[in-house]
Amino acid sequence: MSATAVVRSARDLLDEAGLHGAFLVRNLDTGEEIGFDADTPYPSASLVKVPLAVAVLERVARGELDPAMAVDVPPGRITTPGPTGLSRFRHPARLAVDDLLYLSTCISDGVAADALFDLTPPAAVAAELRRLRVEGIAVRHRISDLTETPAEHLGPEAHLAHSLAIGAATAGQGHPVAQLDVTRANAGSARAFVDLLHALWRPSAIHETTAARVRALMGDNLLRQRLAPDFTSDASRWSSKTGTLLHLRHEVGVVDHADGQSYAVAALTASRVPAVAQPGSEATMAQVARTLHDYLRTGTLPWWG
Repeated sequence: MSATAVVRSARDLLDEAGLHGAFLVRNLDTGEEIGFDADTPYPSASLVKVPLAVAVLERVARGELDPAMAVDVPPGRITTPGPTGLSRFRHPARLAVDDLLYLSTCISDGVAADALFDLTPPAAVAAELRRLRVEGIAVRHRISDLTETPAEHLGPEAHLAHSLAIGAATAGQGHPVAQLDVTRANAGSARAFVDLLHALWRPSAIHETTAARVRALMGDNLLRQRLAPDFTSDASRWSSKTGTLLHLRHEVGVVDHADGQSYAVAALTASRVPAVAQPGSEATMAQVARTLHDYLRTGTLPWWG
């Protein structure tokens, strides 16, 4: 099967699952890649916590921040069912910068991320990306801004918020919900996030200690319901970060194989199904990503491809 046919099949799989999206898989040593719509920007949701970690750790590497510095964090405010970490704390806490990085990246703790944004604001993170020549990722706001969508106001009727998110987008990717408007929200393309992963796994401009720490944090990611089931095995290691906001479901990561080959994967998707829980959609994301990976790695498809 040709690469064109593989991509067409992948698009069909997404469409059948009620999804559209942008995917890119790249061999980090040869630069070979396969994907589609890889330059289309999407609101990044919690994927922004990867460039945040990079910016904080670059400041640590330059001696501007002490990773052991204690940060006082007030009790979190529970806005929606299911948040983890500091957002569930009832009492003030004091944590080191390094521990905030763990919570922000590994369990996607938004309160921890905003404590880091207090130290390195969005504009400073964006400037750090420019310094490192990582293009295509916009960092404009804190994580707390993501909790001010219609979903927080509709409560049990959250499916209505998803309907609004799905139906109100413009052809130019504008949106009345600011967090879904790529001109106002944190945003990035599949290619931009693969470029960032490439810079972390094969560092040149990024300080080696920064790259090693971010790789370790992504390897310890506890949210493994999307792509991880299709990329984790005894002969491979999957390191990633997820992002979720209303109808958006993303994951970016790297699979390191025992033979030394490494592949960066970016899967950015939007659903047209107004439902909060969509395990079938997440399984399809993984199937598409694995199909592209296997074709690039071996020139063949998995048994279900």
